[in-house]
Amino acid sequence: MPTPEQRAPAARGLDALDALVGDCRACPRLVAWREEVGRTKRRSFAKWDYWSRPVPGFGPHDASMLLVGLAPAAHGGNRTGRMFTGDRSGDVLVAALHDLGLANQATSERRDDGLRLHDVRFTAPVHCAPPDNKPTPTERDTCRPWLVRELELMRPTLRSLVVLGAFGWQAVMPALAQAGWQVPRPLPRFGHGVRVDLDASDPGRPGMAVFGCYHVSQQNTFTGRLTPAMLREVLARAHAVATEGKTMPGETG
Repeated sequence: MPTPEQRAPAARGLDALDALVGDCRACPRLVAWREEVGRTKRRSFAKWDYWSRPVPGFGPHDASMLLVGLAPAAHGGNRTGRMFTGDRSGDVLVAALHDLGLANQATSERRDDGLRLHDVRFTAPVHCAPPDNKPTPTERDTCRPWLVRELELMRPTLRSLVVLGAFGWQAVMPALAQAGWQVPRPLPRFGHGVRVDLDASDPGRPGMAVFGCYHVSQQNTFTGRLTPAMLREVLARAHAVATEGKTMPGETG
């Protein structure tokens, strides 16, 4: 089967890219794990028909802000088929977006729950649920072409990016460089609230503001390392930069 590196550039739009992502079987360990989780399930989800495939991005194609996580959760996105859906992490993130007017509802439970995002899109550097929430460097690099193409397709409107966690930060920087932004060397260090402004590689194209934010994992939110107020503050800053001088688009998702 062709690799993501071979397949991703052929996508002429995000719908086509999402379809290709959802059909990927490039990483044997991740394919085996996501499908095994779907067979064994969690007791509380025993009646669910798990998605058990790569989870594509979610949100409007003309968003000015992109949220980059880590990878789908085994019983969240891997079960529901939508990023940040069906687990506590998704609830915390979507509630914060709803508070800021960037989502039409405060919960993210299932693909058909009516959730719509306003001017923001979800994605991840790894699209399959990994064992112990830890993809390998090889799996991250194999999946990178999907993220690169997503960034390329969103370049006309994309102005800010919020990266949730250090893994995502390390994964997204090379993708940004490949997709047409100038990433400094050495790479900027991750930190909560950190902002890095990147110029476009092509003269005349707009730059990108990249923000770091602690991940919305239960470990961070239950311990108070990341509070709802901290999350809202980073999201609000990033969206203010993304929409500076432009009119908010209509509701899509």
